[in-house]
Amino acid sequence: MKNFAFGPRNYRLMWIGLALLAAGFITMMFGDKANYGEDFVGITLGPLLLLAGFGVEFAAIMVRDKSLVAAPVAPVITPGFTAEQVAATNAPIAPAAAPAYKRL
Repeated sequence: MKNFAFGPRNYRLMWIGLALLAAGFITMMFGDKANYGEDFVGITLGPLLLLAGFGVEFAAIMVRDKSLVAAPVAPVITPGFTAEQVAATNAPIAPAAAPAYKRL
């Protein structure tokens, strides 16, 4: 699962957000039959559930799952090499020299 951007936590949050969105739409659609949806449930509770659902969906996209963070890998010392030789081969490469010409 190293290639996926979302982890299990993100998918759980996405399902919770979708459930809140569905509850908000259903609440606005079927709430308060006597007043044709023009009471607390249809006008206030439904939109609040929708806002909460969209907020959870945003969080599901933006939250980084800790199980996907790669752990640092220790250098492998092969037989026949000393630790100094391995460190020398894993040294960072020096940046390239600046060009000899000037930009206009």
